[in-house]
Amino acid sequence: MNQDRRSMITGLGAGAAALASTGQAQAQQAARGMPTNQRPLKEIDITNIVTANGLGLGVKTARGVLDVAGVERDRKIGLPTKAIDVISGRGNLEALGLLLANGAAGAPAGRLIPEGQVRFGNIVENPGKILCVGLNYAAHAAEGGSKPPKEPIMFSKFNSALNHHNGTIPVSKSTAPPKWDYEAELVLVMSKGGRDIPEASALDHVYGYASGNDFTNRDLQRRSAQWLLGKSTDGSGPFGPWLVSADQVDVNNLNMKMLVNGEVRQDTNTRLMIFNCAQIISYCSKAFALEVGDVIFTGTCEGVISGYPPDKQVWLKPGDKMVTSIEKIGDLHVTLS
Repeated sequence: MNQDRRSMITGLGAGAAALASTGQAQAQQAARGMPTNQRPLKEIDITNIVTANGLGLGVKTARGVLDVAGVERDRKIGLPTKAIDVISGRGNLEALGLLLANGAAGAPAGRLIPEGQVRFGNIVENPGKILCVGLNYAAHAAEGGSKPPKEPIMFSKFNSALNHHNGTIPVSKSTAPPKWDYEAELVLVMSKGGRDIPEASALDHVYGYASGNDFTNRDLQRRSAQWLLGKSTDGSGPFGPWLVSADQVDVNNLNMKMLVNGEVRQDTNTRLMIFNCAQIISYCSKAFALEVGDVIFTGTCEGVISGYPPDKQVWLKPGDKMVTSIEKIGDLHVTLS
């Protein structure tokens, strides 16, 4: 390791000062809407964590979860302090990359948290859009008595639906009929926006992927032709625990499961999507501009409660625990309260 890099990692010397200056310049460019020309970090799992200082960027490492926002308060070298900063290329990504090098060997021990002790927060706090795809697996369409759609069926959630790993959904406080249902889904977050994005390059616009749950109230969903009411109850859009950078997975070949109280209820592979991620992105961008930080839930498979025969439909209730498990991405835990 050269002296400048060693200096950055310890927070001392000319290397740290130079990288801090670079980070400040990049932040100014981003504030003016100018590209920072930074290379995106590879092989990185990010989230937002809750500490005594509020919500801030956390990165998974071999030594624990690095409180990057805490390191920035200590060293003031322009590090990104929220997950959206990394997604959008803001902050001193070079300095962050050096902190994470060699299994985060140079990261300060006092800013590393055992994963089991981490309080997870919403990965994206205020996305411009939360888009969702309905009936995107043929077997799921069939269990509900529908034909596979010829075009993606799009609907949306509100920001108040956002939720996170180890989060709770307060169904006992709702006055809606108790027809609560799970939907395991792959979620993606955009790192580049645009209109009329070609399908061939659409995945280049994705920052990363997460495990999600399009939690639904079936009674509210079916009250009209629009699904929004049943899809946007408070906390009904959890995803996490990590946003896994896109370079780490083959998004078209991931095993996905939903477990309820330890029982496998859904089991599929993303290759069975009717419309894959690239097709969904391209399709949406023909109607409106996609933006950095937009969130897309890509659809669920067969095995939901509403697909059971009526005499076997036992709806979810307070105390039930749901886990969306996606290969190479992670296990999202959510509890009903």
